[in-house]
Amino acid sequence: MFAGMSTLFTKIIDGELPARFVWSDDTCVGFLSINPLGPGHTLVVPRAEVDHWVDAQSGLVVHLTAVSHVIGNAVRAVSNPPRVGLLVAGFEVPHLHVHVFPAWDMAAFDFANAATTVDDAEQDAHAEALRAALRAAGHADHVPDA
Repeated sequence: MFAGMSTLFTKIIDGELPARFVWSDDTCVGFLSINPLGPGHTLVVPRAEVDHWVDAQSGLVVHLTAVSHVIGNAVRAVSNPPRVGLLVAGFEVPHLHVHVFPAWDMAAFDFANAATTVDDAEQDAHAEALRAALRAAGHADHVPDA
């Protein structure tokens, strides 16, 4: 936990900064990465400000993993990659987050290959496709409108 320091992700969760949300529940949110490793690259982020994943309570880690699994299935349904990647790195922002992304090869796991710019219309389309897949899979209660 942080002592009175709000992270970039907290500002996104609180609506102070924009993001393309695809998931929201009482424990965590999912929104698209601004530097995606692939189309629909989603960050699953707890609402609680926890820096390192090993410092999180086990119930939180279980919940983040379960939500990542649901979003991973949506990524697979939308992009049909051979694999869906799952990473916890934590060097970019000091707030626990799980990366869920389509992977066509091992290069997809290298942040050096992440996009440095994104097309807003493409990102909007990826977010809406994921939201539609999540709704179709029965998770409409956790899918925000935009």
